[in-house]
Amino acid sequence: SGNQQAKPRLTEEEKRQNHIASEKKRRDAIRAGFDSLCDIVPTMKGQGRSEAVVLGKTVEFVELQLAFQESLKEIALSNGWSEDKFKQFYLDAEKESKEKQKTTAAGQAR
Repeated sequence: SGNQQAKPRLTEEEKRQNHIASEKKRRDAIRAGFDSLCDIVPTMKGQGRSEAVVLGKTVEFVELQLAFQESLKEIALSNGWSEDKFKQFYLDAEKESKEKQKTTAAGQAR
């Protein structure tokens, strides 16, 4: 395009600074994710934060939640609920829980 000016190339120092900034942003995002896991996983509250420990405790917590869901499903089915009714109930409860979390987070941000 004839009337577009060519962008000046970045200097090596500018490239290095951009790389440093993007790497810091990446590390901060990972740290924030681990912080969120520590807030969610009950056995992590108030503990130090080795990333390996956080991941291990998170796996344990997710496995426990899946087993709990399966137990609820067995109880519901033994009480005459259909699989579809249970799935819908669980999805509705999940949606309600997420909405409560958003409300709580919005309240804390103020």
